[in-house]
Amino acid sequence: MKLLTLRTAEGTKAVRQDGDTLTEIDGFSDVGALLKDTNWESIAQAASGATHPLDGADLEAVVPAPGKIICVGHNYRNHIKEMGREVPEFPTLFAKYQESLIGPNDDLALPQESDTVDWESELAVVIGKKGRRISEADAADHIAGYAVLNDVSMRDYQFRTIQWLQGKTWEKSTPFGPALVTKDEFSGGLMTTAIDGEVQQSTPTNDVVFTPEFLVSYISTVITLNSGDVIATGTPGGVGHAQDPKRYLQEGQLLVTTIEGLGQLNNRVVKEA
Repeated sequence: MKLLTLRTAEGTKAVRQDGDTLTEIDGFSDVGALLKDTNWESIAQAASGATHPLDGADLEAVVPAPGKIICVGHNYRNHIKEMGREVPEFPTLFAKYQESLIGPNDDLALPQESDTVDWESELAVVIGKKGRRISEADAADHIAGYAVLNDVSMRDYQFRTIQWLQGKTWEKSTPFGPALVTKDEFSGGLMTTAIDGEVQQSTPTNDVVFTPEFLVSYISTVITLNSGDVIATGTPGGVGHAQDPKRYLQEGQLLVTTIEGLGQLNNRVVKEA
């Protein structure tokens, strides 16, 4: 099942995708609100609200206002290598905030303050059931599904200090969507990033040091994971900052982030107004 958040003249709506049709899930303003109902899956399956064509749909970030967005650094071996790091014993964690999220087809604004804006394709895990100290064996029961995310990073701000947050959570910098694909329909796929059609990143989503299940267990040891929370599981090799010469996003370029089985983000790079 694919669940999306649709922008309409009456506000956002949680919808289910059936082929080329989007069906409203009455009573829920977005996918995050839907996930807060313990019966979210059966409610979504039974939904029979107003319909909309997928073609031309104005999509919001699939979970527009997660309570937490926890990100993982240095999780793909080819990215660890290109950044000159050692394979970590434990996950490197940092946060984003909901103000950083944009829709899967929204323009991506280059901030006035940074000229080193980099791409980082990521598999996003969306939590479906609240839990604390979740065992790795039980972690899958707490995952609602998966989506595509790009952890667009302002490298100059990121490396001003040893703490990365200031380079990672810029306002309206993180495309997220297009859909939450429930876990029964996704077991991994090739993740790619392309700039104007030129592939920069291409790695299977399962080529990781720490699996989604391990991350759910590890993070929930520290803090309760709630329905609608998001874990961004790290980026593979091929980021612009690691290239020689370094490459960064430029005005007018099209950033396309794809994960087989989950969908695609298409974000035109523009200058911030």
